[in-house]
This record gives sequence, C-alpha cells and structure tokens, in this order.
Amino acid sequence: MTAIRNIVILTGAGISAESGLATFRGPDGLWEGHRVEDVCTPEALARDPELVLRFYDARRAALATVQPNPAHRALARLDRAWPGELLIVTQNVDDLHERAGAKRLIHIHGELLSALCRACGARERFAGSMLDGPPCAACGQAGALRPDIVFFGEIPYRMDEIEDALLQADLFVSIGTSGAVYPAAGFVQIARTVGARTLELNLEPSAGSSLFEQANYGPASRIVPEWVERLLARPDLV
Repeated sequence: MTAIRNIVILTGAGISAESGLATFRGPDGLWEGHRVEDVCTPEALARDPELVLRFYDARRAALATVQPNPAHRALARLDRAWPGELLIVTQNVDDLHERAGAKRLIHIHGELLSALCRACGARERFAGSMLDGPPCAACGQAGALRPDIVFFGEIPYRMDEIEDALLQADLFVSIGTSGAVYPAAGFVQIARTVGARTLELNLEPSAGSSLFEQANYGPASRIVPEWVERLLARPDLV
C-alpha cells in the first residue's frame, strides 16, 4: 500500500476529557450545568452578558488547573516528526495541544485564552476576567471584549485552509469527537472524495462511525500514542 504523506487530524472534547476538562455537552443536554442556548449564542451574550462572561471566566480559570495528557503529547510528537504535510484541526477551545508542543494547529471554534473586540474586531491573548470590562489593547474601548469563541450560528474559523488540506489529504483521522457537530462532522466525507484513507479513534463509535474505513476504540490516552507509534514506524499502515 502507498505510503501516507499528507495527514489531517480532527480532535474533539474526548481528547481533553482525560485531562479533566468537561466534554461539550453531558448526557442531560447541559454544558457544565447550563443550557447551551444560555451561554454559547450571540443572543445569549446580548441578553445576559454577565452570565456569559462569568461562564467563560470560570472555564478559563479551570483550564489553568489541568495538563496535557499522553494523547496530546503523542500528537505533538507526530507534529514534530512527520516529514509530510500535517494539520491538527481541533474543535476544542483549550490550549492543551499547544502546551504539549503542537505547532501545525487550527482552532476551528476559537480559543479560551483569546479575546475578540466587538468594537474593532481585533483579537488578543487574554487570561484574566472580562467581567470588569477591560479595555481592548488595539482600540482602547472598555467593555467591548468578548470570548474569542465561535458561538452557535457563527462561522467557524479558517474553513478555507481546512478544506484545502482535506482535499490534499492521504489520511484523515478523527479523535475524540461525537461526529454530530457540523461542519467538522462532514470532514470525513470531504476526505473520502479525494480517496484519503479514514480512521476513527474514539472512546466509542461516533454518530458518523460508519463513514470511516477503520476504527479503534478505547481511552485516547492509550490508543492515540499507540497509533502514532505505529504510523511513525510504518507510514504505509494506518
């Protein structure tokens, strides 16, 4: 079988769950005790900005208490060692991939440690609290910062780059995702149109598991490092 050169990897909440971060939505349909509609839509921000800002302040604070796990570190190792094209597209807003050392990375849904100015559109690194209305570093407007998070109804980031990478991919791998959130859930179908091999690594079959040629199920901290070791040893094998 032909050796793989270009790889696109999609990661979701399942890869960070073993670090202690809550997955996007629990079995009761709530996100850390809140309805998604109350904390993750533009309408929610307009209706109750204090609730939304407090929610993301708490998530930002929680992020400082966790560390990358072996799955994050394995992907960072692959990023360093892989000689071909590689892109990690994460649905996660945490910085665990970066802290593990990954460089070829896109946050499709934004980042907790980033602020977006509603007045001028500038983005800046941000680790504090937005509740007291800090000024934008670019334009100086106070109280205009919001979480740099793609809310429901907003367009995910850098979609053109991601689609270009998928259309050049020899291998598409989905790790720790539900397979239910679009547009990311459709990436496997784009990859398949160009004949890329497809692999799902997950705790259990996702909503889109039938679209993948191969799958391996188990904790990400075990199955991701095992897969990276195999791939680096034999790039002709998925």
